[in-house]
Amino acid sequence: MNIIPYHEIRKISPEKARELVRKVFEANNKNVSKTAKILGVSRHTVRRAIYGPLEDKSRKPKTCPRKLSSELENLIIQEAKRTGFRYRRLSLYLFRKYGVKISENTIKSILKRNAVPRKTRKTKKEERSLYDYEALIPFSEFQLDTKHLLDKDSLPKEVYEHIKKYNLPCYEWNMIDVATRTRFTAYSYELSSAFGFMFISLVALWLRTHNVRTPIKIRLDNGEEFCGGSERKLKEWNKMLSFLGVELNPIPPKAKHLMGIIENSHRADDEYFLMIHAERCKTKDEFIQRAQRWQDTWNFFRPHSGKGMNGRTPFEKFIDSKSLVSSHVFQFPTLLLEDILKKVGTFYSLFCNKLGGKYVFTTYLISFQISTEDITMAKKI
Repeated sequence: MNIIPYHEIRKISPEKARELVRKVFEANNKNVSKTAKILGVSRHTVRRAIYGPLEDKSRKPKTCPRKLSSELENLIIQEAKRTGFRYRRLSLYLFRKYGVKISENTIKSILKRNAVPRKTRKTKKEERSLYDYEALIPFSEFQLDTKHLLDKDSLPKEVYEHIKKYNLPCYEWNMIDVATRTRFTAYSYELSSAFGFMFISLVALWLRTHNVRTPIKIRLDNGEEFCGGSERKLKEWNKMLSFLGVELNPIPPKAKHLMGIIENSHRADDEYFLMIHAERCKTKDEFIQRAQRWQDTWNFFRPHSGKGMNGRTPFEKFIDSKSLVSSHVFQFPTLLLEDILKKVGTFYSLFCNKLGGKYVFTTYLISFQISTEDITMAKKI
């Protein structure tokens, strides 16, 4: 009798192979040894085919001592779906938030096994880094931008209405150090080039006071609150700010990707500050106090996974750089620019005295009704 070898049938169908064993077993008077010899298999294989099920048994281990508990696995899946982090950022995030240290490979396996979708973004071909992050010196390269807080597309309706109802500040002025991701923040009710110059001057003076000796380069857009695309105004501002070693570099039109670092921070402002804390504020003072806490959280406690950061906070990156800049530079006060304008006046007088001539104020600044006393005091400074 010509019989197809057991192992060749098994490759096609394990069930058919075991059916063959049972037929040969019955044809040979139920002799296990003779059946095994004819088919070229072990007697154990014959007994398994006769007395066991036709399909293969599961090879899944019955116990796994090193397997994570179901509670931890569910936590990983939940946080991965909520944050959109992958295994590397998620491992650091879980350790900082819950004090649970789980290896990246373990998290990677769990995400793959549970088919947790990965958030992807399209990148242009031959995309290059905006900076040489490894060679950057702290507080030498900055990105500057403003954010309109009353944005219906990014805020829930109730938060939007609350900000309008209690007349909270509408604009955020934000400058971020590229090397350490340290932020310097101020707020205002209006956008104005006077406020733009004031905020740049405040941050520059603060940096110089805390032993920043390198040239300060600031990348900004062409908004009307800055130079508004005017070459004359840009040249004038650069000439005045050169006394502080500051150089302004506006981006070309339609090149928002060059401001990627500060643009990404705007989403964090919405999700972790405005959506949570704005409704708890009923006065501008309460809002500024909570904004100060948010800035401190960003600078001291919030880890960053961008290029050159490797999961460190801005303060940790600053310490690792071994810079001679005073660590008190991180205690920049969050300010309301209208209050500074009422008490001190504009900052133009600080530079116009050195440059000579008289600076022509815009119509917007006159609407604040600056007193003669304030202007005199500003000139004395």
